[in-house]
Amino acid sequence: MALKDAKAGTRNEAGIAAALGILKQSFGERFQTGEAFRAQHAHTTTYIPPQLPDGVLFAESADDVKAAVKICAEHKVPVIGFGTGSSLEGQVNAPNGGISIDFNRMNRILEVNTEDLDCTVEPGVTREQLNTYLRDTGLFFPIDPGANASIGGMTSTRASGTNAVRYGTMKDNVLAVTVVTANGEEIRTARRARKSSAGYDLTRLFVGAEGTLGILTSVTLRLQGIPQKIGGGVCAFPTVRAACDAVIMTIQMGIPVARIEILDALQIRACNAYSKLSYDEKSTLFLEFHGTDETVALQSEQFAEIAAECGGGEFAWTVNADERNKLWKARHDAYWASRALAPEMAALSTDVCVPISRLADCIDETQADIEEHGLLAMIVGHAGDGNFHVLLLFDDKTDAGIAVAEEFVGRLNKRALAMDGTCTGEHGIGQGKMAFLEQELGGAVDLMRQIKQSLDPDNIFNPGKIFHRA
Repeated sequence: MALKDAKAGTRNEAGIAAALGILKQSFGERFQTGEAFRAQHAHTTTYIPPQLPDGVLFAESADDVKAAVKICAEHKVPVIGFGTGSSLEGQVNAPNGGISIDFNRMNRILEVNTEDLDCTVEPGVTREQLNTYLRDTGLFFPIDPGANASIGGMTSTRASGTNAVRYGTMKDNVLAVTVVTANGEEIRTARRARKSSAGYDLTRLFVGAEGTLGILTSVTLRLQGIPQKIGGGVCAFPTVRAACDAVIMTIQMGIPVARIEILDALQIRACNAYSKLSYDEKSTLFLEFHGTDETVALQSEQFAEIAAECGGGEFAWTVNADERNKLWKARHDAYWASRALAPEMAALSTDVCVPISRLADCIDETQADIEEHGLLAMIVGHAGDGNFHVLLLFDDKTDAGIAVAEEFVGRLNKRALAMDGTCTGEHGIGQGKMAFLEQELGGAVDLMRQIKQSLDPDNIFNPGKIFHRA
C-alpha cells in the first residue's frame, strides 16, 4: 500500500527551472543542486524509494525561509522542510520535485525562561542539543522519540516517545510556533501563556501537519524540572499478557511512572546479543520513575508488588546513573539490535496505538500473525499509552517480499482500527499510511483537504503527504 501512495506526482518543470535560477542567484553556495546533496535530503529510513528534490537550501534565518517560500509560491514549486531526516513514513520525499529547506543551520536556542519553564528554539535544534544546553538551568525537555531528531521535525510529526506516559507528546509540550505561510509571510500562533481561549487553536493545527500547511521557523516549548532522583529497572514476565496486565494495574493505581516500555522475547534476544546483556529472553518491561529519593523508592516497591501479582520475576531497579543509562541505551539501540539479526534484509518499522485495555489483545494477535506467516519481526512498545512498534525484517529486492511486508502492515492496521485504535501513534502518515488514514477517519479527511486547500491553494507545502488532493 505504501508504494502505491509513494507514486511520483506532476512536476511543474517550467516553474522549477525558474525557481532554481532565482534561488541560486539569491543564496549562492547555500543553495545546492548537486545529486549528492539532493540524495541526502530524500527518504532513506524505510523501503519507500527516495524521491529527490531539485535543490537544497541551507537556510540560516527566518528571512531566508520567507524569501524562499515567496519565490517558490510565485512559481508554484513544492517546498519540503528537512530536519535530521529521521522520519519513517516518507515525510521528506519530493514526489513532485521542488526544493528542500534544510534547517541544520537554524539551530539557535533563542530564549529560555527558567521561571516560566519554557523556551523558544529554531527548528533545527535537536533534542539532545537542547537538553545539553538546559542542563545547568535545572530544566529539561522530556520528549524522547529515540532518534536525536530536530525539534521542528518532532513538532511536524507530533512525535512522542518513551516519556509520553508521564509528560505527554509534542502536542502537549508545544506552546506556540512561528510559521511561514503560502504567501511568504510569518505568523505566530500563540503567546507564552500556559492557557488561552483566544480564537482557533492554530498551534495544534500545525503540530502534526507534517509540513503540509507551512514551514516552521521557531517553536516555543514547555519544559520540566530535572527530577531530584531517577530510578530505572527491568522485569521479565512469562507472557505479553502478563506484562500488559502489570502495566494496566500500574496506571490504574496512579503510580506516576515516567517510562514503561515493553519488549517481546525476540527483541530481548536481539538486545542481549547486540548490547552484550544477559536478560531473560521473555516479554520484558523497562521502567523509569522520577521524583525524590523517597518517592522513587516507594514507586519501585509498589511496582515490584504488582509485577509479582502478575507472575513477573524480580524487579531489578537502580538509581545509579551509569547503570540506568546502559539500560536505556539498550532500549534505544533496539532498532540496530534487530537489524543485526539479519543484516542482509531490509527493515520496516511501523506503529499502531490502541486503548490500553486492548494492548495485550493487539500484541497477542500480532504475534500470532507473525508466527502464522513465518515472519521475522520484533515488538517494542510504549506500553503506558497503548502504543507499540513492529520492526519487520524482509526481502525488499523482490515484489513478492515487498508484498508480504505490505500485507502484514495492512493486517496490523486493520487490527488496531478494529480495536478503536489508530494506524499510527507517533510515526505520522507521510506517504506510507495514507490508505489507513482514510479507513480510520473517513469523511474527516475531506475536511483536512479543505483546510489544506484554504491555507495552501497551490499545494506547494510537502505535496503527496498525509492524503492526495481530491
